Amino acid sequence: MLLFKRIADLKKYLQTQKSTGKSIGFAPTMGALHEGHLSLIKRTKEENDCSVCSIFVNPTQFNEASDLEKYPQTPEKDIDLLISVGCDVLFMPNPEEVYPKGQLSDLKLDFGNLDKVMEGEHRPGHFEGVAQVVNRLLEIVEPDRLYMGQKDFQQFTIIQRMLVLTNSNTYLRVCPIVREEHGLAMSSRNVLLSPVLRKRAALIYETLSETKENMHALFPNQLKAIAFEKLNVPHFKPEYFEIIEGQTLMPIEVLEDVDYAVACVAVWVDGVRLIDNIILKKE
Repeated sequence: MLLFKRIADLKKYLQTQKSTGKSIGFAPTMGALHEGHLSLIKRTKEENDCSVCSIFVNPTQFNEASDLEKYPQTPEKDIDLLISVGCDVLFMPNPEEVYPKGQLSDLKLDFGNLDKVMEGEHRPGHFEGVAQVVNRLLEIVEPDRLYMGQKDFQQFTIIQRMLVLTNSNTYLRVCPIVREEHGLAMSSRNVLLSPVLRKRAALIYETLSETKENMHALFPNQLKAIAFEKLNVPHFKPEYFEIIEGQTLMPIEVLEDVDYAVACVAVWVDGVRLIDNIILKKE
């Protein structure tokens, strides 16, 4: 695996690959890698000639400095994991390289309501930072395909819209959620939980699964109320539980009225914020 820290060096290498007709698959990450991330890298290997992973903890998408400070960083372990799955290229820049002299991208896009609900409501400015950095990384890597995980449902929906708005030639590939043994969606933040609470956090997926089981027996507002009650237990603080249309991200009143429905949740578990989702129906 080749490691690059400078944009100029990375671009020079990737241009050489493209000049011989090789396709580029790209998975942007913030490090603290786990099997969920590695599943993205494996897909880049399967579907492209050259797999590229970036590790960059983007400061512009953290609306709280304390959240940025707590975010786990394990570069040595990450490198070993990427080598183990055959990643071809790792791009690991510092903030000054991505945003020269503190200059931020002037990307201004209208996402309508996509960035105003759920995560957008509770984390102001988050998606502006996400779109900014993903767009910047796409300018640098210029991949044929971009790989993101389903766990960040709202995020990949917004990035898909960004690709359309910017007339990008990059195709977005969304990969399934990878879960721990007890059902908790894999996340870099899981390591911040105690072993006991990490196991108990499987309650989030249990709640999502029960919502899907009962979706034809109850209305969405009833399902939401039950989910909130189930998640409102010691050490858990549900932030939102929404049943939305999968493309507009707007709340659903009657499931039969839509073809694509998703249940999305955010829960604080002993000070650690976790998100998850489940697709209820997609026709």
